[in-house]
Amino acid sequence: MLQLSGAAKRYGHKLLFDGLDWLITPRDRIGLVGANGTGKSTVLKILAGLETLDDGALTGTRGLTASYLPQDGLALSGRTVFAECLSVFSDLRSLEDELGSLTHSMAELDPAGPEYQQVADRFQRVDSEFRARDGYAIEAQVGAVLAGLGFSKEDWKRNTEEFSGGWQMRIALAKLLLERPNLLLLDEPTNHLDLEARNWLEDYLRAYPFAFVLVSHDRFFLDVTVRKIAELWNRQLHFYSGNYERYFAQREERRTQLESAYKNQQDRIRQLEAFINRFRYQATKAKQVQSRIKELDRIERIEVPPQEKAIHFTFPQPKASGRIVARFQDVAKSYGERLVFSGVDCIIERGDRVALVGVNGAGKSTLIKILAGVEPVSAGSFETGHNVQADYFAQDQYRELDPQARLLDELAGVTPNTPLVELRSLLGCFLFSEDEAFKKIGVLSGGERNRFALARLLLKPSNFLLLDEPTNHLDLRAKDILLTALQGYTGTLVFVSHDRYFIDKLATRVYEIAEQRVNVYPGNYEDYLWRKGAIAAPAEEMEAEVAEAAPAAAETDDAPAKRLNPIRLRQLKERLGSMEEEIARLEAEIAGYESELVDYKSAEESIRVSELLGRRRADLEKLLGEWEEVSTQIGEQ
Repeated sequence: MLQLSGAAKRYGHKLLFDGLDWLITPRDRIGLVGANGTGKSTVLKILAGLETLDDGALTGTRGLTASYLPQDGLALSGRTVFAECLSVFSDLRSLEDELGSLTHSMAELDPAGPEYQQVADRFQRVDSEFRARDGYAIEAQVGAVLAGLGFSKEDWKRNTEEFSGGWQMRIALAKLLLERPNLLLLDEPTNHLDLEARNWLEDYLRAYPFAFVLVSHDRFFLDVTVRKIAELWNRQLHFYSGNYERYFAQREERRTQLESAYKNQQDRIRQLEAFINRFRYQATKAKQVQSRIKELDRIERIEVPPQEKAIHFTFPQPKASGRIVARFQDVAKSYGERLVFSGVDCIIERGDRVALVGVNGAGKSTLIKILAGVEPVSAGSFETGHNVQADYFAQDQYRELDPQARLLDELAGVTPNTPLVELRSLLGCFLFSEDEAFKKIGVLSGGERNRFALARLLLKPSNFLLLDEPTNHLDLRAKDILLTALQGYTGTLVFVSHDRYFIDKLATRVYEIAEQRVNVYPGNYEDYLWRKGAIAAPAEEMEAEVAEAAPAAAETDDAPAKRLNPIRLRQLKERLGSMEEEIARLEAEIAGYESELVDYKSAEESIRVSELLGRRRADLEKLLGEWEEVSTQIGEQ
């Protein structure tokens, strides 16, 4: 369908790739990955015809349509959201206008006349084409896509210029999806989506009838949407069948093989050079020397790019707070007549890692601002516990930084006893490498400054971290470093993130803000979906891929009639493990509360502990029921 042959591209003196060959077939689902600066976005632009090659060729089949979504920078104006999306169907709208004109003509012509028959024949042809292209359903298609991407019906009537940059990108994405090109090219499509819209996009792409290539720093999104990984590494493309998880496992094997081949080649080169140097001036060996010189010249040298240093960052652990970190009692929050939420009753305890989820505008940032003391409650009671020290990372945290300070100097001021080498390594994790460590904060973009603000926060955390979108503007490596650091953090954490993998690995509780309420769910995001009844079996196409990669043994006559596919079975086993950890944690908490009740302090304290004990027992009972259900499903396999 689309092919790159011998492709090469330079930017100044930097060679991004050379001799690159790639054939994209009609049903490919490809994730394009690679370190920052390797040229992923450039490749997408070349495939879209927006950039040219320095060498090589790009060829496509006749009738190929390719549409490209950049990371940001698109601005739309002059039409309502709905009209903007309808504009992609301009050819169908023309057919619709012609049908109206033909209908009007037939009403005025004599049915017995020859001119009427000509118009009727044309009407039939146009109507058949219009129906075949699903023209009568275009408004329904637009509505479905806009709703999936989080636009309310009231938003449909608003002008596009009224929306922020992130929502503008959603409109651009909606238009691309409605165009349904043969090749969809998406550069970080989830950057501006909340979890609900991202989940909808997953389902849309799994059912997409044509090919797509996407760049994403969302590991879970890659895992469930792509069937092949193309990695830009060492100025070449390397292909891996399967999703991101399988690629991650195979990548190290490939590097090991390359390093082995490099070592063998270097050994041979040293042998040849030693022979040449030893016998260069002996006439009797002239023929053998010339032969080895030619062999040396013919060797195509293997290059092994330097391995990215593994950076293991750990928090300086904060002082412990009291058991109760924050308490909400019948809390409500409103802005004027707009009610955000009400009736909030919950307790955040020491060591909790709470993920706040909900659609954009539900009130996640508002709740985290109340916790940070930035926003007051409108009604009810909110209080923090004993020895609680909060640190708040806002989406616009960069505004708090000194624009005249250099990055490295600013970090050194926070922790003067930390070696500069360690500080530079941390900056490198957050994509500030080499001379960028000496840049002034003022010259950075908003996203870069937020990234730096997060790195700065990690150096001296409090015992109550409040993080609003900490994973924005981070690549996969930086997210992994942040995740590992937060997993080892002993304080209490409340965070907002739209990265499913990040939430799944980190959260011990999920607070869902929906319909002006805050609902509390124990466990991570997958546990939350399970309780909401939102976990669906993997799509049939993913099952087919797994069946190809790991065919199941033939079923015997006494085998169960219905078997779970390997992906679903693995999910159940992972869920069983996480539930067992949560059960152990709840049992330990319950034992602690029971011990506190034995040691009487006051009536008020006994009532408080009894309430907590009752909640934890209810959580445990519910969780044990789910554990039994999952255990039964696994046992039947």
